Amino acid sequence: MSYTPAKDRYDVMKYNRCGKSGLLLPAISLGLWHNFGSVDVFENGRAMVRRAFDRGITHFDLANNYGPKPGSAEENFGRILRKDFDGYLRDELIISTKAGYLMWPGPYGEWGSRKYVMASCNQSLKRMGLEYVDIFYSHRPDPATPLEETMMALDAIVRQGKALYVGISSYSAEETRQAAIILKSLGTPCVIHQPKYSMFERWVENGLLDVLDEFGIGCIPFSPLAQGLLTDRYLKGIPEDSRAGKSWGFLKSNEITEERMRTIVALNEIAKQRNQSLAQMALAWLLKDSRITSVLIGASSVKQLDDNIDMLNNLNFTPDELNTIESVLQ
Repeated sequence: MSYTPAKDRYDVMKYNRCGKSGLLLPAISLGLWHNFGSVDVFENGRAMVRRAFDRGITHFDLANNYGPKPGSAEENFGRILRKDFDGYLRDELIISTKAGYLMWPGPYGEWGSRKYVMASCNQSLKRMGLEYVDIFYSHRPDPATPLEETMMALDAIVRQGKALYVGISSYSAEETRQAAIILKSLGTPCVIHQPKYSMFERWVENGLLDVLDEFGIGCIPFSPLAQGLLTDRYLKGIPEDSRAGKSWGFLKSNEITEERMRTIVALNEIAKQRNQSLAQMALAWLLKDSRITSVLIGASSVKQLDDNIDMLNNLNFTPDELNTIESVLQ
């Protein structure tokens, strides 16, 4: 069945400027880290992408190694693009991908050399069937390659027309500062940083957000729900179909301690008082900071996707709510 996007798709979604660039991103973006790869049901992923776009999500985030079979998420997303988003709809999408983790054997298959970064970009474009991506990231800093070399590779990718913007992911505050200075000198500014950030992972508050603000760089946290911990899925244990219950997942069952469970239950009670789910409150909590451009969610079903998007109905917090949340987290 052919796909016709909802006509009201832009009426409700909130769009935020990405740092000081001209790029607007939806307050919620969809990541394809999980549930879109080699072990997943293609039509389920396809349905989620279509539903996301119908609700105003224009930004879809990938990386070369997403799968769990590396490359398979990009391959599946390319199939979705060809089936449902061919032609003019491509111009309504922001598609991002990354290079940094192991993709092929030998000395050129990971990290941040010019050789690897540019080869990986070409491979990603081929897998997705695209002429360009909107944002191309250095997925992680390379301790053995000069930062200038990695940043020059990002600059070259833009100059070759293979990406419109560049970003970095999981760089420290000082690494981000250095990368931003280099990219600005090359004439291809860094527009976005993708760090791990949630109520349970707050390292970015110790300097990184200040650097992003100083250089006019947007921020799009990944794992904003702490791999599902900040949802109601684990209030009564570990479901078999959850990320903690999957052998290939990144969330391990030993991370769900009794102390962590007490925190989750207490946060869930605050969310109930706000007439929100825990997930909705956790996403809104991130967006309360004007330096956050978008939150990057994952989803395993259309229903879960809808539930997360519905957090847009309540983005405001009272000082008392914020103080109570902080006391629980401490």
